[in-house]
Amino acid sequence: MANVEHTGRPGDAFGTGAGDPARARLSAVRAGLWLIAAVLAVRQLAAVLGTPRGDRLTDLETWVGPEGVLHVNGSLYDSTRFTGTPFGGLVLKPLTRAAEQALGWGWTFGTLLLVVAIGLIAARALPQPVTRRTALLAAPVAISLLMLSLPVRNTLHLGQTSIIPVLLVLLGCLTVRGERASGVLIGVAAALQPAVLLFAPLLWFTGRRRAALSAGATFAVCTALAWAAMPRDSMTYWVHHLAGVGLGGPADGLANQSLHGALLRSGLTGPLEIALYALLAAAVAVVGLRRSVRYARDGQLLLAVALTGCVAVAVSPTTWRHQLLWVLFALVGRVGRRASDRYVWPVAVVLVMTLPATMMLPNMPVLHPLRDNVVLLAALAAACAVPFLARSSPYYTAPVPTEYAPPAPGRRRLVPLPPFLRRVLTRPNLLLELLLIRVGYSAYQQVRLAAADEGSADARATAEHHGDQLLSLERFLGIDIEHTVNHAVVGVGWLRHFFDFYYESFHFVVPLTVLGVLYARRPAEYRWARSALGFATLLALVGFWLYPLAPPRLMPHLGVIDTVHGVQDFSKPDYGTLTALTNQYAAMPSLHFGWSLWCGLVIAILAPKAWMKALGLLHPLFTVSAIVATGNHWVLDAVGGAAVVGAGFGLTHLLQGPRARTPRPAVATAGGGGATAAAGATVPEGRSAPGGGPAPSGAAAPDGGAGTHAGAGTDGGAAPDGGVSTGRPGSAKDRTPS
Repeated sequence: MANVEHTGRPGDAFGTGAGDPARARLSAVRAGLWLIAAVLAVRQLAAVLGTPRGDRLTDLETWVGPEGVLHVNGSLYDSTRFTGTPFGGLVLKPLTRAAEQALGWGWTFGTLLLVVAIGLIAARALPQPVTRRTALLAAPVAISLLMLSLPVRNTLHLGQTSIIPVLLVLLGCLTVRGERASGVLIGVAAALQPAVLLFAPLLWFTGRRRAALSAGATFAVCTALAWAAMPRDSMTYWVHHLAGVGLGGPADGLANQSLHGALLRSGLTGPLEIALYALLAAAVAVVGLRRSVRYARDGQLLLAVALTGCVAVAVSPTTWRHQLLWVLFALVGRVGRRASDRYVWPVAVVLVMTLPATMMLPNMPVLHPLRDNVVLLAALAAACAVPFLARSSPYYTAPVPTEYAPPAPGRRRLVPLPPFLRRVLTRPNLLLELLLIRVGYSAYQQVRLAAADEGSADARATAEHHGDQLLSLERFLGIDIEHTVNHAVVGVGWLRHFFDFYYESFHFVVPLTVLGVLYARRPAEYRWARSALGFATLLALVGFWLYPLAPPRLMPHLGVIDTVHGVQDFSKPDYGTLTALTNQYAAMPSLHFGWSLWCGLVIAILAPKAWMKALGLLHPLFTVSAIVATGNHWVLDAVGGAAVVGAGFGLTHLLQGPRARTPRPAVATAGGGGATAAAGATVPEGRSAPGGGPAPSGAAAPDGGAGTHAGAGTDGGAAPDGGVSTGRPGSAKDRTPS
């Protein structure tokens, strides 16, 4: 489902004219992606079947199990456990015996097959034109994303049927040719999930009026049949429970990602909430459907279907988690003029649809309204706000190319160079960076917590044994100074307070400040520094996992005083678990020191003034003093932190080559008839050099626009190993896959 355009170059590794080695690589990549999709499907199957019988397929068990509501002679809604439409109950009742026998493997496997069918349909419906690479790789990528998505995982776990309406709509809108047949499919889907009826206006306003009428008629017939067969149930569902709002979980629960649920969670109730919900729902429906019609007429039918589904998600009185799959399809829309901006929207959608909301936003009270409604906000953004490009836009197929420094000599021969590791000179998208930093840090926290079971006596014993090992090694080396330094600092009040404050306050502030300054002033160096920090953190996680280590303050026989957290009660079995937010035995390597050393090195390398370099190097010195003085780390932990930072810089150099440098800003020089741009200077895209003449060779747009950079340059100029790549707008040679 990637948005990649065909460049048409004969030598394009993934183009139609590629040679046999390129086709072989494409085949290998495709086989690998299909393998990943198969592994994810098997994993989902195993996750469901590996769950105890009473905890899996709970909704399906509620319907068709021995005590299920579909066996009851009374109303389906007497217990409020059945939340489907009366037509859904009418369809499921004859299948009760078969479904009961298929509980488990058969039902789950059948649902997986439906998910695969949805992925294949979506992959074939990508807005044209697409490259041969995209056409070949879209299906396994789409199926993998579906398997990872929270709605599919929730559907598989509960045994829900929400996949069926999605499949019926995709078949009716994208696959079936006859208008009457496509309308019937969408009408049946609406009878199962009423909000799907919003696809009828999409059909009507895009010229498929017979299909729209057929959809409406089919919905009416199915609903009437259910009303005739089960009048009491129909009255209960459509009137007493207002189309199912009063069924299942509370409408203000977090699982209800609709406008109605969001308003209820905000504290609004009664007539005011109903009126506001009706007003907002009408506005979203009008705006969203107008946009859907526009993109359908533009030839982006899959995007139009996705936006209509997002409207249905928002305006439905209840939209439970297993009904939110429509949002995932919205990632096919193209957003942004620059090639580097094209990744922001699809990455955001994938993160929202595959990760818990707690990983997307920190646990801060001020952010709870956003975190509790993150999927709804994504649906509203897609339906009403995100400026998807029309196919008539010149940037749709030719975004402003990303500006790269050329690879170092021999770099491709030594290590394969993926595009995302190439040395980019332009500033990355801020929203994408913030998303990845937040999600990356959340993943870091989760892995760090999972590295050791702090409540386990065995894990604690292992960590303390490793502490004894490290202490023995330090005594052998003559550097076992932790106890001495700790007690010396405790005896000096102001010094103890200083190191406690430094330990608690600067661990995150300084690295984030360094990254922020580099992002604003030195974008090429920002990417280099960020990559080194990321590699160092990943290597540190490996250390936490393989070598859980008790810090000196958690070694009962050493007598080290915990100056930050207070005196520990070693008589309690869980004394090591100080908080639920951190793994107290993730001490080797010390990222407190590692991150501070990274800050010091980056400042020392990039700062223009000697006093700035010296000030930057003081930070790791104060940090190593603080981690030892407060009893939180061994001296060798700092050595481990230095090792992973060195390895991080080494991996960055190995994969990216020498550090790329941010081009200098434009410099005007007087001469001749007027001022001219100096060679190698930056000139805004589409403008001539000062003085009215054309931009000379060496002028480049700051966003990757026109110009050819000169190879010469010193600090702050072009990279010393050959300068900067050409960046003509629309050039097939330098166009970046979007």
